[in-house]
Amino acid sequence: MADLSGYVDERFAAVREAVEANLAIGAETGVSVYLDIDGDRVIDLWGGHADRERTRPWQRDTVVNVWSTTKTVTSLAALMLVDRGELDVDAPVAKYWPEFAAGGKEGVLVRHLLGHTSGVSGWAAPFEAADLFDWGRATAHLAAQEPWWTPGEGSGYHLLNYGHLVGEVVRRVSGKPLKRFVDEEISGPLGADFQIGAREADWGRCAEIVPPPPLAIDPSAIDPQSVLMKTLMGAPLEAEIANTPEWRLADIGGANGHGNAASVARVLSVVSRGGEVDGVRLLSPETVELIFREQAHGIDQVLAMPLRWGIGYALPEPAGVPFVPEGRICFWGGWGGSQIVMDLERRMTFCYVMNEMKAGLVGSETGAEYLNAVYAAV
Repeated sequence: MADLSGYVDERFAAVREAVEANLAIGAETGVSVYLDIDGDRVIDLWGGHADRERTRPWQRDTVVNVWSTTKTVTSLAALMLVDRGELDVDAPVAKYWPEFAAGGKEGVLVRHLLGHTSGVSGWAAPFEAADLFDWGRATAHLAAQEPWWTPGEGSGYHLLNYGHLVGEVVRRVSGKPLKRFVDEEISGPLGADFQIGAREADWGRCAEIVPPPPLAIDPSAIDPQSVLMKTLMGAPLEAEIANTPEWRLADIGGANGHGNAASVARVLSVVSRGGEVDGVRLLSPETVELIFREQAHGIDQVLAMPLRWGIGYALPEPAGVPFVPEGRICFWGGWGGSQIVMDLERRMTFCYVMNEMKAGLVGSETGAEYLNAVYAAV
């Protein structure tokens, strides 16, 4: 059995036992779990293997592609510009990105992007997976297309293009590409080992993504003109792409962030702790409050499940994501099961990342098990 290393406060011994058990039965290949409570490191675990053949141990500094957990950092970047007075969530996107007004999108607001209600949940065909790696081509394509539903009226998860939409606004306002903004304005000041993409020098410590079971979706049973199908067919990807140089070198703020549980929790604890971490303030309490302005609540047109969206983050919705409790909590996760949960009442930040992807797009049984064990102990 692969070793599990790190620290766990005795109150949370059940979390360690759950991770150990899942490694022992092969339910995890490699994993890291972290829990911060108001700056105290109460869980910091890592173990298993960084490759599917299980020959390379998962180390403390192993990083992994965290898929859509990346979106939570991209949202933080935008909120930092809001906090500085340089970006207004209630302003039209076209104020900052004039070309985006094409196709009838002049009324799309910045908060519509951040809350998955813009009507632009993917790239309209024709669009190839390779186009995803060309920032100029990918953003120009989004700027030109028409929305697939009335902006602001319900959500449709911005599956792969969230980082291009929000990131282009960040670039227009700050003058920095998203991945550079994250490096210089977030990860650097916080001392967090997180980046959009992965520098070539770090590839040796990147965990190999182990693909999930196939999604139980029969394309022939879905209307090809539905928002769901149009979103899925825009730049369709296989999970193995995350192991390629092209993916790691790209700027994909919706899906190719690389980090581990400790670094992702370090970054997002900014939200849980009122905007400031160890003397580094990235947000004011007032900007943190913006997250809880509900943007949509109902069946998401892409994920086909009940979701509740604030500005930049999901908010608790027991019917859709039962393992996240109600309260002043915001969260999201990534394809295959990674997750980050920020509990503002407890000033608590929980993160779980792994390299063996589980079935489904929102959460996993293993991640839910660990989070439930945390809440049973607090």
